[in-house]
Amino acid sequence: MNKSKLKKITSARLFLPVVCLIAVLLINVIKTPDFFNVSIRNGVLYGYIIDVINRASELVILAVGMTLVTAASGGQDISVGAVMAVAAAVGCQILSGGQTSVTEYQNPLILAVLAALLAAALCGAFNGFLVAKLHIQPMVATLILYTAGRGIAQLVTNGQITYIRVDSYKMAGGYIGKCPIPTPIFFAIVTVVIVTLILKKTALGLYIESVGINGKAARLVGLNSTMIKFLTYVICGILAGIAGIVASSRIYSADANNIGLNLEMDAILAVALGGNFLGGGRFSLVGSVIGAYTIQALTTTLYAMNVKADQLPVYKAIVVIIIVTLQSEVFKKFIAGLKNKKASGTVAEGGQKA
Repeated sequence: MNKSKLKKITSARLFLPVVCLIAVLLINVIKTPDFFNVSIRNGVLYGYIIDVINRASELVILAVGMTLVTAASGGQDISVGAVMAVAAAVGCQILSGGQTSVTEYQNPLILAVLAALLAAALCGAFNGFLVAKLHIQPMVATLILYTAGRGIAQLVTNGQITYIRVDSYKMAGGYIGKCPIPTPIFFAIVTVVIVTLILKKTALGLYIESVGINGKAARLVGLNSTMIKFLTYVICGILAGIAGIVASSRIYSADANNIGLNLEMDAILAVALGGNFLGGGRFSLVGSVIGAYTIQALTTTLYAMNVKADQLPVYKAIVVIIIVTLQSEVFKKFIAGLKNKKASGTVAEGGQKA
């Protein structure tokens, strides 16, 4: 492989995210030699790698929405975890008919799902209005629901954990019939495919990048920057609602205190690890998805190393700082400067010898 091809590969946007994911997976293999072993137990796929892919599903869905918000507004939505809790609370409350625990639906499932997604969309619209129309800094605007969202979920469920002990409700977070693949994986795949098709088949992706790069210039060429930013927050809210339904189905309940807890930070990190610029502009959904799986693989690695849950954020932060630093433009320029100095020194030394 010649230098030009190597340089083209190493300069690709997805090069470092892929390398980081491979590095984390290799650490897992060293720690657990059978990490990639996949078997079927009780009719379902079983293995460490399956667990990583399965557990990362909600994070992948959130990362897709976070990518669009970041690209359009140059800021992040830190309320997505709370929005997950709100969506789960609304959905379970409708299904339970206000009861704490039920073994059969009190209202149609489709009604509960639509209500949950509508509630999540309204949360996204609220954030979008503050950011796009009132021009409030995104992290400050979404801090409102980040703080109040779980309180709203508690009000919806009357401060109780609402249990839906119905097999069909558990499918979204478990398995469908005799299918050996966990259902959340399908939710993540379908979400990524649909959003990618929308961005590729319409001009929305280009509009989002244009607004993120220069909102004023985008307005001058006829783009409605306010509406585009608003739309990304609504989409982010809906995706958070889908993630909330999946998370609720896993535990067949609405736990306002724990559903989506701290996932907003992981979603932001997934976007950063995916090589996306957090100040807005060009973005890569594939990069964010890779970042999401990297974070989940890292979490699995740390648990395998017997790291306690309360210590997990510290170790995760250290690794993430290293990865983000390697991807930063300042670090890349620093390395390039060192290479230029080395090359100049070699040339000068060769001239002296001559």
